[in-house]
Amino acid sequence: MERREYVGGGGGMPGWLGGLVEESFFVGCEAHESRRKNEKNIFCLGCCTSICTHCAPAHRSHPLLQVRRYVYNDVVRLDDLEKLVDCCFVQPYTINSAKVVFLKPRPQSRPSKGSGNICLTCDRILQEPFHFCSLSCKVDHVLLRGEDLSSILFRFEDSDFAFSRFESLQVDEDDGPIAASATLEQPAQSKEECLPPSHGGGSGSSGTRKSRFFPRIVLSLNNRRKGAPHRSPLS
Repeated sequence: MERREYVGGGGGMPGWLGGLVEESFFVGCEAHESRRKNEKNIFCLGCCTSICTHCAPAHRSHPLLQVRRYVYNDVVRLDDLEKLVDCCFVQPYTINSAKVVFLKPRPQSRPSKGSGNICLTCDRILQEPFHFCSLSCKVDHVLLRGEDLSSILFRFEDSDFAFSRFESLQVDEDDGPIAASATLEQPAQSKEECLPPSHGGGSGSSGTRKSRFFPRIVLSLNNRRKGAPHRSPLS
């Protein structure tokens, strides 16, 4: 990929990058508490904050980045993230045929031991030839070395993160917008495209399915007529 110079300079962290690695995603939006599917799963690069799909129309003129969820951790597709920052040596993971990068280091039960290949920031075991387990770890490493962050940042095009990419996720007002982020599954579980969070949730489609079909089963069992008793033949 051709390197594009980051305009801003000064070596400091731009607001969008700091927000991306520090913001909380997949929490309820305070502005839309009464709305369904109000998880914050979009990052506005213009306002440097996380928003939900109900907020997105108010940010239609801003560049928007889609954040996804994998095993309770925030990830971004590598194709999108590498338009913003140099992701070299950050270990990607292939989920449902798409490469993703973790935004933050994942919690570890205990520090890794041994002399294998580990993350230069958090010591998580990595595959060769990668040096960082997440975007945050690479950013922290650059800052700790006293290097200029502009060396790893790209000048991005707003059109690459246009609101139009999220318009297809909007449905009618009664149902609310479909979550912009799909729940990523283990490749061993499914190789199909990501499904919306409600696919596995208790209040989504499965909940409707349960309330729709289960009473019919009970009704059919209760109304089943007993057949005539069969007596054993006299000996």
